[in-house]
Amino acid sequence: MRYRRFGRTGWNVSEIGYGMWGMGGWTGSDDTESLDSLQRAVDLGGNFFDTAWAYGEGHSEQLLGKILRANKSNAAVGGPDKKLYVATKVPPKNRRWPARPEYSLDDSYPPDYIFEYVDKSLKNIGVDTLDLIQLHTWEDGWLKDERVFRAVEKLKTTGKVRAFGLSLNRWEPANGVRAVRAGLVDAVQVIYNIFDQNPEDELFPACREKHVAVIARVPFDEGSLTGTLTLDSKWPKNDWRSTYFVPENLKASVARADALKPLLRDGMTMPEMALRFILNNSGVSTIIPGMRKRKHVDSNLAASDKGPLPAQLHAQLRPHRWDRIPTKWSQ
Repeated sequence: MRYRRFGRTGWNVSEIGYGMWGMGGWTGSDDTESLDSLQRAVDLGGNFFDTAWAYGEGHSEQLLGKILRANKSNAAVGGPDKKLYVATKVPPKNRRWPARPEYSLDDSYPPDYIFEYVDKSLKNIGVDTLDLIQLHTWEDGWLKDERVFRAVEKLKTTGKVRAFGLSLNRWEPANGVRAVRAGLVDAVQVIYNIFDQNPEDELFPACREKHVAVIARVPFDEGSLTGTLTLDSKWPKNDWRSTYFVPENLKASVARADALKPLLRDGMTMPEMALRFILNNSGVSTIIPGMRKRKHVDSNLAASDKGPLPAQLHAQLRPHRWDRIPTKWSQ
């Protein structure tokens, strides 16, 4: 496992982190399997874990707390003492994803509500301080409300959080540039993958300028970049993917993923190519693929050892950029 600097915090985090959304109630998730997978990641050198209260209304956070305690116990009896970084998120009060310009700060994140949910997450995870707290949605217009800055300052001065960040709306990376340039955030979490390259346009340059960490989420485009989806793929109605991969999106996603397959060489898999494409960007601090099975942990973390893609393959993937506009199903 290789490590990268997490912006101005100075932390050294595993360049392949761990996204925990799928453990909060996706179809097929199993707590025993999830805990085994999380521990496997720790054993392989993973040290950055991203969760959220909304992932099962605290359930994913509670699973992470169990892993933190298990590894503290190991250290107490002579095992390795590893620093594991915890990132979680405050859900919007109105429970609307994504944020929209018409939502006010009081609709989504009134300060007292932020503090309430930070306390919930601290309790769920079982720690005194969160390494990183993020707002689960964002609208740059909220910068006009000075209470945002005061709330961040209070979170840090009270010792409840070490760093503050934003999880940016799907396909709207520019809707965080002002927050970065204003000095509000220590980290941004954004969708970045072979298809979604638009954070490179404005967001990443701003992050480099302000020494803000970048968390790349959705590296597999919710599954299409694993190369396993087909036009017949289906999910139960209560699974989020059933509302995301509507026929319009599924058809386009499968076609674009299939167009990448001829580029695979020497036994490389689609997930490996997707992760290593992101590793080519030195401005990314960590990637957080969702993982619920040990075999996925093994294969995804191995991408770090293989490093970025060869320049020629990376150049061949660049034209597969897919600029998308948020819709009511993109959430």
